[in-house]
Amino acid sequence: MDDSDGQARKFQKDLNAGLVALVLLAVLARSAEDLYGYEIAKRLQRANQGDALFKEGTIYPVLRAMAAAGLLTSRVVPSYAGPARRYYRITDEGRATLSQWSDIWRQTRRFVDRFIEGTDP
Repeated sequence: MDDSDGQARKFQKDLNAGLVALVLLAVLARSAEDLYGYEIAKRLQRANQGDALFKEGTIYPVLRAMAAAGLLTSRVVPSYAGPARRYYRITDEGRATLSQWSDIWRQTRRFVDRFIEGTDP
């Protein structure tokens, strides 16, 4: 591994840390049913052609934090095939936050793209 690979991995990790909550809110907003963490992780993996962009272990603390903040509700359902599962659903406050964060993301993306693409004024 050369230094540029390490820098790229660090950049991706830092970028993911800032985006995981936004992506989780978006996944839950588009789901008709409550979802549990492992199911969400698998959806994210499928959306990225089988390569997990977010480590599964990073998803759970963010889900718990968003539930504590009132952005999600959660319920525990016993499972006969293993441990109980905690299912999450987005709240109205979570939907409002998703809308706000999506606007911020779009503005940020446009700003960064201007420099990357060389179209800055």
